Amino acid sequence: MTVLLAGCGDLGTEAGLRFAAAGHRVVGWRRSPGKLPTAIEGAAVDLTSGELPPVPADTTAVVVAIAADSPTEEAYRAAYVDGLARVLDAVAASGEPVRRVLFVSSTAVYGDADGGWVDETTTPTPGGFSGRIIREAEDLLYTRLRGTGVTPVVLRLGGIYGPGRTRLIDQVRSGNATVPAESRFTNRIHRDDAAAAIVHLCTMAAEPAPVYLGVDNEPAELGEVLRFLARELGLPEPGPTEPASGAAGAGGGEPSRGGNKRVSNALLRGTGFEFEYPSFREGYRAILAGVGERHP
Repeated sequence: MTVLLAGCGDLGTEAGLRFAAAGHRVVGWRRSPGKLPTAIEGAAVDLTSGELPPVPADTTAVVVAIAADSPTEEAYRAAYVDGLARVLDAVAASGEPVRRVLFVSSTAVYGDADGGWVDETTTPTPGGFSGRIIREAEDLLYTRLRGTGVTPVVLRLGGIYGPGRTRLIDQVRSGNATVPAESRFTNRIHRDDAAAAIVHLCTMAAEPAPVYLGVDNEPAELGEVLRFLARELGLPEPGPTEPASGAAGAGGGEPSRGGNKRVSNALLRGTGFEFEYPSFREGYRAILAGVGERHP
């Protein structure tokens, strides 16, 4: 089949390479297509402005993996809501046999759960503009595709870490890492598992559910992750500090919008999906061993 990746950064590129390895034609829309590997047909596209090219012939799956240009409300709306709307406009106008549109979302839509469990049945209560705008984009996807015969799929990812995403490692190495005084759970997924989940949900024979949570098998306290990294690096364990807003970084930990919650991946695993990195331990050991590369 032909797969269109609307937004093709590090995660989209990894997913594209996996689609291509499975024998599919892959087209990637991004501002700088010259950076894409040859397995992905690149097209220079700004999803937030200008005209979008036609959806490629015979496209059956569209993956929308958009990132905001900056951490502002305006940038989030331009990317996640306006950008998604433009992609959906192109799909509607194309007449191509699109069967599924997968939108890469975030567990930020849940906000804080005071350390409790959340799953696909939990009502989202985003605590900041990022989660609210991403949730608005999810609703837009469902509304626009209702009754069209195209299946909408939302994949809410936890904190992505992987090759080149080493902020927590760098904090431990520099001695700047500190353990929050209060327990705080984080939820993460290795970049490669996130890409594999995208491919799985776009190609599995069974009709996918409307939403899946993309996190690994083990929610972990931030302090536990930092102490693990210190042991792996042969460095002293980080000491405690008072919790502060935005304490965790984007390189594998949860951003401040992540909140304190434990996210269940049971529904995704119930589709037959298996994780290469079922917990942060396997994933960070692979990073420390130099496995993989970050795509530009």
